[in-house]
Amino acid sequence: MARRKRRTPYQVFRAVALAVVVVSLIAPLLWMVAASFKTNVDIYDSGKAFAFTPVLENYTKVLDQANYLQFIGNSLWVAFAATVLSLILGVPAAYSMSRFNMKKSALVVLMARVIPGVSLLVPWYYVFSNLRLVGGFTVLILSHMFVSLPLVVYILMGFFDSLPEELEESGQVDGLTPIGAFRRITLPLSAPGIATAGILSFIFSWNNFMFALVLSGADTKTLPVAIFDFVGYASIDWGGLMAASTVVTLPIMLIALFVQKYVVSGLTAGATKG
Repeated sequence: MARRKRRTPYQVFRAVALAVVVVSLIAPLLWMVAASFKTNVDIYDSGKAFAFTPVLENYTKVLDQANYLQFIGNSLWVAFAATVLSLILGVPAAYSMSRFNMKKSALVVLMARVIPGVSLLVPWYYVFSNLRLVGGFTVLILSHMFVSLPLVVYILMGFFDSLPEELEESGQVDGLTPIGAFRRITLPLSAPGIATAGILSFIFSWNNFMFALVLSGADTKTLPVAIFDFVGYASIDWGGLMAASTVVTLPIMLIALFVQKYVVSGLTAGATKG
């Protein structure tokens, strides 16, 4: 019988570090989901951290009394529209910057990616309030595009850099125009990168809180903003708050879980130049 290999100190340290990271990430989510099935009294009772009687009244309150189905629809519409518009503008922009070596434009995109969005809230609110757009879907979609568009361009620039230019040149030799070569050759080959950029853009838009908090109205609130309906001046409805947080978090976590391999393959495909 072969002797089992003893783990090296590095392997032990790596296993412990991985366990600590996983627990620190998963534990708050498990507590949130568990608290969403508790009454407010049980949440404050440390003796019922694990042993408690599940209740569904928090989810009933969220879905029936707080118009959360409308807020879910708002979040889906804003995230979808911002993602589609960002891809429509970002794909040709990233291709142009990659193929024509537009370093200054790429630097502007990078700066837009790292600038804190909160620094633009006041001027954006002033401009859009004068245009009477505050409270509508248009201003929400445009503000979410500020986050999504630089992300799309940044991801796709690396992806287009990894595609050999000889493929397009051979297509042009066969009679294709530059636009035709891009549409028939480059665009299909860049589908994994476009999918990756679209998925990440949707996730960032779904989770966007600050822009929606300031620029949305009563009928256009998205889910991250609607959560604060359970936070009052005198008290906090922890059960409803945790149920609402679960409604916001779990769908996007499931999406990320199912598409993670496509995201990783899309990012790594553009990591090296071919």
